[in-house]
Amino acid sequence: QVQWQESGGGVVQAGGSLRLSCAHSEFTTRSRCLGWFRQAPGKEREGVAGIGPAAGDTYYADSVRVRFTISKDNAENTVYLQMNSLKPEDTGMYYCAERDCWSGPWFSAGPYHFWGQGTQVTVSS
Repeated sequence: QVQWQESGGGVVQAGGSLRLSCAHSEFTTRSRCLGWFRQAPGKEREGVAGIGPAAGDTYYADSVRVRFTISKDNAENTVYLQMNSLKPEDTGMYYCAERDCWSGPWFSAGPYHFWGQGTQVTVSS
């Protein structure tokens, strides 16, 4: 397995919560920079949240700040995205991937690699 594997998506009503997981059977999260992205139909992939090796290295898009929390469990090689107060505009396919930590801003999708297949999040109004 080279790609990261996402899970945890589903259908939820507005105001609800979901927790997404991004795991790898071989790669460790300890020294990596990882990011969550989402893509809605007809729109470009956008950065949602990023996390780096050091404690406190977390980054968020303005649209999800306060509502979403990115975290990681190095023992489980898993990165999480806790999504609260979900809105219909949060609907999309959510992906995780990794990048070299020196390769530019966290929200730029270009430097990321080993993208997973994605997990669908649908928020109904």
